[in-house]
Amino acid sequence: MNDDDLLRYSRHLLLDEIGIEGQQRLLDASALVIGAGGLGSPVLLFLGSAGVGRLTVVDHDTVDTTNLQRQILHSLDTVGTPKAESARARLAAINPDIEVRTRVQRADAALLDELVPQADVVLDCSDNFATRHAVNAACVRHGKPLVSGAAIGFDGQVSVYDTRIAGAPCYGCLFPPSSAHQDVACATMGVFAPLVGVIGSVQAAEALKLLVGTGEPLAGRLLMLDARRMHWDELAIARQPDCEVCGGR
Repeated sequence: MNDDDLLRYSRHLLLDEIGIEGQQRLLDASALVIGAGGLGSPVLLFLGSAGVGRLTVVDHDTVDTTNLQRQILHSLDTVGTPKAESARARLAAINPDIEVRTRVQRADAALLDELVPQADVVLDCSDNFATRHAVNAACVRHGKPLVSGAAIGFDGQVSVYDTRIAGAPCYGCLFPPSSAHQDVACATMGVFAPLVGVIGSVQAAEALKLLVGTGEPLAGRLLMLDARRMHWDELAIARQPDCEVCGGR
């Protein structure tokens, strides 16, 4: 780290759990973020400002005026542009020293098999079950930790799925791919603007902890937030031996 880095990241360096060694791990790390919308906004802002050295952003969508109520990464100036490119411009204005790569396309299996092996941590900030299952399957195949979040209405959830940990489940253990899960869109159900900020911030915190190697990850625990009452519930989840994705591993 140079003098500018020591100044920029000084508040991390003061933490015994991070310090110079931990901050260097962040600078050397790579994170793959699927989705640059409501959840992806706080995730990318915090990972970028914290100094994660290489961020890869995957999003096929463009910025729309209706996004601006909650997707704080974007602005009126970027309406109509790809969200991934809008994210790169915003992050460059905050921390020009990090590398931001973008892929303006859907996160299908082929793309994930290309990008997941290159990442130290994967963050699923998507808004549909098909993408979540594809991301989870790729993380299981390549042995990468997955930080997954979801939010709709006033309800959110977040967890870490890391099958490298004995007994820890994958996303498919909780939501089997063969089960019928109906996607609920923000466009039809709405979403409380700060909710995605809260869930996305927890995702960013879990990813940073994993990259630094400090604290206890959310693996095996699902946090659920009811923002109406600002009440958190925690559900213990275990690996399912007959899981369609990680069973037998």
